[in-house]
Amino acid sequence: MFRSQVVAEHLPLLRRYARALTGNQASGDAYVGAMLEALLQDPTVLDERHGPRAGLFRLFTQIWNSVSINGGIDEVPALAPTERRLTNITPLPRQAFLLLSLEGFSEEEAAFVLQVGIAEVRKLSDLAGREMAAEIATDVLIIEDETFIAMDLESLVKNLGHRVIGVARTHADAIALAKTKKPGLILADIQLADGSSGLDAVNELLRVVEVPVVFITAYPERFLTGERPEPAFLISKPFQPAMVSAVASQALFFHRNSRNREPRAAAS
Repeated sequence: MFRSQVVAEHLPLLRRYARALTGNQASGDAYVGAMLEALLQDPTVLDERHGPRAGLFRLFTQIWNSVSINGGIDEVPALAPTERRLTNITPLPRQAFLLLSLEGFSEEEAAFVLQVGIAEVRKLSDLAGREMAAEIATDVLIIEDETFIAMDLESLVKNLGHRVIGVARTHADAIALAKTKKPGLILADIQLADGSSGLDAVNELLRVVEVPVVFITAYPERFLTGERPEPAFLISKPFQPAMVSAVASQALFFHRNSRNREPRAAAS
């Protein structure tokens, strides 16, 4: 019973990490399922020296780095050299980056999860940040009614190398701004100034433009129960700037890779 409670407590965060790592919830859940099967078969494989959460992430990482699901769900034939390089090089740096920035692990815990040294964790995280920054600069639409939060987000995305096309405080403002210039990324609150819904605004925008979305909200339950777009990422307020940076970069990275793959998939 204790082990079941431990797994249940940390499973939502592990699924979030798996999704961010693979770029797809179904693919991420397949790895989580493989991890759970391994744990059921042999409970002693869970190493809890740094706590049960770090132990579960460590076991998941062992599955991710070794099981053939990694190539089965997301396999794409005839990869171009650039895509092949990203596929071969970026997974481990991306894991380090996500563990530190999205999941909030310490460097020591991330090193334990990845089974590397702390110096290597730092090197991998830095490499991931530089790789992504070179690939994903885009135009960002911010949908946020709180002035200071909007200013913080604007400064954050500019520091990442992006351009801000505008800040919308209402549903109507968001639609109007998106008509003047097509965004490459949307950062959106759900509850807006005039009582309108950022979720509704995003769903309306996605009918005419394909763009990754990161919801940053104090009302995450509204995202989980409403008509939510896919793909979309969720960050709860109050947020850490590093988390926004990590999730925004991942959303853009996977969106860019997905678009690059579509013509090849259609042609095969």
